[in-house]
Amino acid sequence: MTIELKKRVKTSSILLLLAFFCIFSNDIVFFISLILITGLAFFEISEIIKKICKSVKSIKYFILNILALYYGLIIFIIPSIILRDSNTILNSSINAGPMCILFVLLICIFTDTGGYFVGKKIGGKKLSNISPSKTISGSIGSFIFSIIPLLIFSFIYSEEYLINVKNISLCLLVSLISQMGDLFISFTKRKANVKDTGRILPGHGGILDRIDGIIFALPFAWLILY
Repeated sequence: MTIELKKRVKTSSILLLLAFFCIFSNDIVFFISLILITGLAFFEISEIIKKICKSVKSIKYFILNILALYYGLIIFIIPSIILRDSNTILNSSINAGPMCILFVLLICIFTDTGGYFVGKKIGGKKLSNISPSKTISGSIGSFIFSIIPLLIFSFIYSEEYLINVKNISLCLLVSLISQMGDLFISFTKRKANVKDTGRILPGHGGILDRIDGIIFALPFAWLILY
């Protein structure tokens, strides 16, 4: 295991523990954590937008910042809160609540993990010019790995997390959105000519580098489940 990979694993483990604590803690802690994450991610994307627009005085810079802030505060935070706190039976065997949030997070994490390891191991044709490090084999690995959380949850919660076509499709769709979110942030970084969105997370870069798929996947999961 390389030094960089060790850093990546350690950082991911700590972040997963923090996420677990925030998700299963009280409403105030969960809300504050969402605000904090959104604020840090907004700061990073704002810096990228600045590099793309090359001026903080341009109308384009102002509009893109407003759109990014709107997305973070409305489209990301509100569905996340509803998905965690709702007791409603959703449009599947999966119920809303903290476990559902954790389930979606794990799909995104396994999507990222599958893409990283399968892409490194097999390599092959590039997926897109947007992100040269991503390969078709890595994307296939992401889809395959995204089903692992369902297998784990079905073993623990056999009545709610059934292994059926609907739930497997949910995993694959969330994985797809997560990968698309990753590609979108990669596209913005490429336009700004930067490698990472920040340096706060060893082995990953910035907050946005770690949650790029999650911020798109959580609202999508809320939408498709309801």
